[in-house]
Amino acid sequence: MVKKILNILSKEIRGLHEAAYLLGMFAILAQLLSLVRDRLFAYYFGAGPTLDLYYASFRIPDMIFVTVASMVSISVLVPFFIERVEKDFEEGKAFISNLFSVFCIGIVCVSILTFFLVPYIIPIVLPGFKDSVQLPELITLTRILLLSPILLGISNFLASITQMYNRFFIYAISPLLYNFGIVCGTIFLYPYFGIYGLVYGVLFGAVLHLLIQIPFVYERNLLPVFSFKLDLKPIKDVVLVSLPRTLTLSSNQIATFFLIAFASLMGVGSISIFNFSFNLQSVPLAIVGVSYSSAVFPLLTRLFSSKKYDEFVERMIVSAQHIIFWSVPITVLFIVLRAQIVRTILGSGQFSWADTRLTAASLAIFTVSVVGQGLVLLFVRAYYSGGKTWKPLGINLFSSTLIVFVSYGLIHFFKSTPFFQYFIESLFKVSDVSGTVVLMLPLAYTIGVLVNTILHWVSFHRDYKSFSAPVLSTLFQVICSSIIMGYVSYLGLTVFDNIFNIRTIWGIFLQGFCAGIVGISVGIIVLWLLGSRELAEIWKTLHQKIWKAKVLPEEVHTIS
Repeated sequence: MVKKILNILSKEIRGLHEAAYLLGMFAILAQLLSLVRDRLFAYYFGAGPTLDLYYASFRIPDMIFVTVASMVSISVLVPFFIERVEKDFEEGKAFISNLFSVFCIGIVCVSILTFFLVPYIIPIVLPGFKDSVQLPELITLTRILLLSPILLGISNFLASITQMYNRFFIYAISPLLYNFGIVCGTIFLYPYFGIYGLVYGVLFGAVLHLLIQIPFVYERNLLPVFSFKLDLKPIKDVVLVSLPRTLTLSSNQIATFFLIAFASLMGVGSISIFNFSFNLQSVPLAIVGVSYSSAVFPLLTRLFSSKKYDEFVERMIVSAQHIIFWSVPITVLFIVLRAQIVRTILGSGQFSWADTRLTAASLAIFTVSVVGQGLVLLFVRAYYSGGKTWKPLGINLFSSTLIVFVSYGLIHFFKSTPFFQYFIESLFKVSDVSGTVVLMLPLAYTIGVLVNTILHWVSFHRDYKSFSAPVLSTLFQVICSSIIMGYVSYLGLTVFDNIFNIRTIWGIFLQGFCAGIVGISVGIIVLWLLGSRELAEIWKTLHQKIWKAKVLPEEVHTIS
């Protein structure tokens, strides 16, 4: 039985759509677990001080992860591993062990140093806790969580090897196990250890995330061996490439770090509202944008290194079209059904109706950026596959800086301009809810992401003129069908309001679900009438079992 499971996990997936749908399927499962996690949080704590403390304790460990551990992320290491291992296996194996040793020493040293500096850093990066009675507890929780970037960093290092061999099952199941650990911590450890049980659950999830990578890497005889005898010469090439890539990939997360700092000054519950809505908008991003960009990255790397530029652009076009095809309708549905989504997932226990409305408004603003976030991930990986790092770095740093400054400006403008405050509160129907200033954070984030998307698109179009026309055609089709779908779903809410009892969770769920199904059905019909190529491709792919799918001829690529 164990052998069968390992064989399934080790199965190679080469087709783009099959790989993307596989990643998407597991992303759905992982996100469902994350929604279970958030529902438990909402039930036990609501948008209150305990949950603010929990989310705040992640800020410094997350910063270490995105700045240090991301230097050995998949998008950084895969091209190096492909080049060296396929050229000379033994040399590649030695390179992997050497790089692994350098990384482990580096991240452990950074974590140990941070352990002692935490009491001095927190009042600066989370000013809202500077004079709080929760400060000592926040320091302890942060110190415990410093193990998380070490575990996840090593796991990502090994995941680069599994990705190199197109073992998407292993890569896809990792976040599922991570969220499983957090849920276990909430259910089983919190009753005994309090809030410390929650962070123990996080570490348990990180351990599972790491352990799932080991069997395949060991089977391939590529499990790195730690050694203090370091050869720093080949590491220089990796650092020169990984540093700009790390800054590029982590720039938005660094911007989010500042947004959380602003939220800490906005009053109790603001950090929780921000995180709840951010986590919800991350669901479609993880399912669509991350899945497609991750699935196509090894293929883009091989095509570019083989100088098959026409096929490279074709894969980019197909990936962008499918990200748009899935993301735009989801965005519209999330905006129309935001209250039903938030109330169904989070609306229980200590999570009040006011919390629901404010989270729903924040979710609607965040969701506008989902399409852009997915496309940015794709553009960045396309540049990385060609060894180009500085262009996406410049664009992302500019956009992230814009997010921070725009958020600061919007907060002050919101507080000082009654008309603007009234407009925002009326638009999202939260005029009678306190703490609406927190909506400026997702608004600034969305503005920055949209600017980021436009700059990346224009830059990529200049390099590859044939990219934009077919993608814009798909964008037009999908926007037209999505607007109709959204309008039908909105009308459906009114119809089903009279059928289901929306004073209950099940009534709210059925109202949103049925309205969404009717809207989606109409949207599919419109796409069919418009002759959507993407709809036909999806129908064809779904007619095949992903784990037994025959690879389409145009998706078979070998290294020459």
